[in-house]
Amino acid sequence: MLLGLPFLLAGCRVVTMTADPPAPTRGTTTQPVPRMTDTRVDSVPVTMSPVRSFDEIRALWVVRFTMTSEEAVRAMVDDAARNGINTLIVQVRGRADAFYASSIEPRGESIREPMPFDPLDLVIREAHARGLAVHAWVNTHLVWGPAALPKSPEHILNSHPDWLSVPRELGKELVAVDPLHPRFVDRLVQYAEDNPATVEGLYTSPSHPAVQDRVHGVWVDLAQRYDLDGIHFDYIRFPSAQYDYSIGALERFRLWARGILPPARWDQLDRAYETELYAFVDGEAGLWDDFRREHVTRLVERIHRDVKAIKPRLTISAAVIADADLALHDRFQEWPSWLERGIIDVAVPMAYTPDPERFRALVRTARSAAGQLDRVWAGIGAYLNSAESTIGMIDIARAENAGGVVLFSYDWAVGEGMGDPNRPFLRQIAEGRFAR
Repeated sequence: MLLGLPFLLAGCRVVTMTADPPAPTRGTTTQPVPRMTDTRVDSVPVTMSPVRSFDEIRALWVVRFTMTSEEAVRAMVDDAARNGINTLIVQVRGRADAFYASSIEPRGESIREPMPFDPLDLVIREAHARGLAVHAWVNTHLVWGPAALPKSPEHILNSHPDWLSVPRELGKELVAVDPLHPRFVDRLVQYAEDNPATVEGLYTSPSHPAVQDRVHGVWVDLAQRYDLDGIHFDYIRFPSAQYDYSIGALERFRLWARGILPPARWDQLDRAYETELYAFVDGEAGLWDDFRREHVTRLVERIHRDVKAIKPRLTISAAVIADADLALHDRFQEWPSWLERGIIDVAVPMAYTPDPERFRALVRTARSAAGQLDRVWAGIGAYLNSAESTIGMIDIARAENAGGVVLFSYDWAVGEGMGDPNRPFLRQIAEGRFAR
């Protein structure tokens, strides 16, 4: 298709498109194809039976920069156990790289010790010996920051740049560029550098079948090979509504819409598509948003089903945009429905704010969506707050009947946020609210 578009004649390579589970073609049905966003179901009661159970989750997000040496890992677990933390959420897939022993993705470049050092295995052994739970934190679609490109030829940016998500502003330009040409990734990096307030780096395309397979493979691998208490989604969303205008996503939407739109409407848009790349997405903006939401949700549902088949007691959680309206319409992350349908066990709203009343409102919204108190852990942006303010937010989370709190982040707390080394940040929190 798009034969009339001059930019397709600039020598770009052929992209093989894979449609989503085949939408019916003309003549097979007169009814719209059901979509995930079409239905709402009553809240699904979720019975969690974690191996390590706590009356209140007191967790830390641990960024991958701590997962770099045996010394750093042991110190982190010691700090956590000494300061009343009972759950560690450790970043094992940071930017499509591995801070564990993976045969799927390249080893994290910041790991300072050679194999056989396995950061995740060490965390699990040290934490479990102290009675702490360990959850593997997996970044889903954010695969690199606007920085020096990864060295490994196996990294997605180097091996599969055609998997990357493209902003609308660059869509018509990059459709004429072979993804393997350096210009393709360079333009995406430059866009991220120019728009730091709205995009953190380079993302993969949520509708790309190979992207979904890769992330699914990482989860299954972790579930099968490690004695984890849970696995944690992050960046399971679009960076903004300005993505994904890659040619692959646009073509997948065109094929998907064929089974949904009336034939006359689809034909009209298809004729326009010959000369206007955004004919379908602009002509059916609401459907385009549904398509984007559906592909985020589809991956969550698939992973939940398959991981629970391997380890039913594994807790599946997700760090989510705390503002549910922003999550739904700008990031296409329909997390309240994930709770309702039981395809995640726990939502962790990233209620990052120094304003206690704003924090209260965000936690209350999440609690309302979750129903059961143990299905929401309040994410606290400790890096935005003093120890005293963080303690106040723990009190708010408790008053709102959240199942626990997660502080972002350990790395900040022992670095920039440590404060007085004689009474560091974590100790103040422990003495104030986590005393055993």
